[in-house]
This record gives sequence, structure tokens and C-alpha cells, in this order.
Amino acid sequence: MAFSFNFDIPLQTEEETNDKEKKDDNSKDVHLKCSESSVTVPTKMKNAIEHEPLLDPLSHIENWVPETITIGALPPLLFLNESVFEKTAPEREDSEEILAKTLTQNSDLITGVYEGGLKIWECTYDLLEYIDDEGETFAGKRVLDLGCGAGLLGILALKRGASKVDFQDYNSTVIEQLTVPNVFLNCEEDDETEEKNGSPPSKRKALNSSQKLLERCGFFSGDWNSFLTLMQNKTSLPKYDIIFTSETIYNIDYYSSLHSVFCGLLAEDGLVYLATKSHYFGVGGGLHLFEKFVEQNNVFQIKYLKDVEQGLKRHVVSLTFKK
Repeated sequence: MAFSFNFDIPLQTEEETNDKEKKDDNSKDVHLKCSESSVTVPTKMKNAIEHEPLLDPLSHIENWVPETITIGALPPLLFLNESVFEKTAPEREDSEEILAKTLTQNSDLITGVYEGGLKIWECTYDLLEYIDDEGETFAGKRVLDLGCGAGLLGILALKRGASKVDFQDYNSTVIEQLTVPNVFLNCEEDDETEEKNGSPPSKRKALNSSQKLLERCGFFSGDWNSFLTLMQNKTSLPKYDIIFTSETIYNIDYYSSLHSVFCGLLAEDGLVYLATKSHYFGVGGGLHLFEKFVEQNNVFQIKYLKDVEQGLKRHVVSLTFKK
């Protein structure tokens, strides 16, 4: 018995074939470079988990005080005030006890315990300003906010049309008590704007809006090596068009894990935005040491995008796969 199908199958031209073969070769080169890089993966420090937020997380948080960041033409970004976390630490859910530990040790950073996610660091503002200067939008992009803390970079990507934004931080307390509420806080702000424009408010509408938001977001905690393993074990491995990471190269012991995440999760033509200080006094890392590390592994090329001279010298750079 013979079967016949009336499909018009376009013939592939020699030029199209060559382009496809070239793209496949480039992809193989990227994977080969990553596999041959001298990166040594450290032992896991904190197992990664994926968080499933409530549809209305703000209703479960007491004594929260929002602040607003306004930079140039960027949409206003709302976030919970850090000082409130300090004053209300005993009242908050914190299985890691990082709120109490940061208070007793009077420190913004406790290596391997708390990696500074409750504070918005200077370089995040530098990267936001760069995005404003460039007028960049993220329509249809898959974005990872790595070491997200308050999540402002990922939230901006959501507001500017990203199709998917994943937020990752070392501490689960940061994700649950700060990142997730900030994402929903900004979502509610957008809903209120719509209401002012004539759309009637309703509980069902709010829940539907929250559900749609969750479909565009993912929330993860744990160390970078565990996070990479978790993502690679997913049925469909996500590749990100853009990875944001700010103030994450302060500790040279973390460079190999960070580099592995870039190798494993960045799309072939993707872009990493890294905002950082030249040097982190007291912990030893900085841009020049990281740049040397990247050059030794010969996988990525670094491009300087913005330099900030006032105070401690700071930079915004990009990383792309070498062709």
C-alpha cells in the first residue's frame, strides 16, 4: 500500500546548507571549548532547590516597606527595604538563620553561609544605568538573574518583555523573603496602573495575573554548581539569551562554578552582563583576576562596556563565546 502526502517541502539551497553546517560547527566548538577548559568544579556547598511561590506572597509578609528606584527612562522598580529585615528578623521565617547571623556578626557577607543577597550593591545600579543609556529591551528573551538578591535586573527584564526570567541566589531566605515579594510587588504595581486606566480590579483578575507571572518566572537557591546540575537534569535544558550577574566575582574560589554556569546555560549567541568592582578588599577577588581566569580558559571574550571612577572603581563588562 502506498501513502502520499501533499506537503510542500522547500528545497534547501547550497547556501542555506552551508549556513546550517557552519552554525552546527560553531555550536560544537563552543561545547568543545567548555569541555576542554581547565575549570575544576568544587564540591557542593548548598544543594539547589526550585521554589514554588504562593500566588499571593505579599499577604504573608508583615511590616514590609517598599522603596522605589527610578533611573532615567527605565520603569520604576520597587523593592523591600533592607533595614526592615534587620528590625523584624525574629518575626520572619528563616530556616538558614542568616538574618540573625548577619546581625550578631555585623557582616554583609559570611562565606558559605550568607552571600550578601539582602543588600542592593552599587554595581547593580551601574548595570541598570548602562541598560538605560543603551535603551535595551528584552522582548522574547530568556533571561537569568544569577546571584539575584533583590532581583532588580530580572524584574526590569520582565517589565521590558522577556519571555522567561529565572532568579537564582545562594540563600533560600533571600529568594523567599526578598526576591519573590519584589517580583510580585512590581507585578501589582503594573496591575494598579491598568486599573487607573479603566480596568476594574478583581481578586480573580489578580490571581490570574499572578499565575501568568509565575509561568514567566523561576526561582532557585543553592550554590552555582548544584544549580547547574539541577538545570541540566531538566527534561528541556534552558539556554539563556542573557545572563545578568552583579557583584558575584568577589571570591576567587567561586570562579570555576560561575564559569561553568556560563558554559552550561548561556545560548550560543547569548550575552553575559557582569557588573563588578575592580578589586574587593578583604576577600581578594575582582575584575582583573576574573579576566585572567577567563583568558586562561579560552572560552569567552570580555568586552568593557562602562567604567565608573567615583568611589571604588567599578565596571560593566560583557562575556560572549569566542567564535
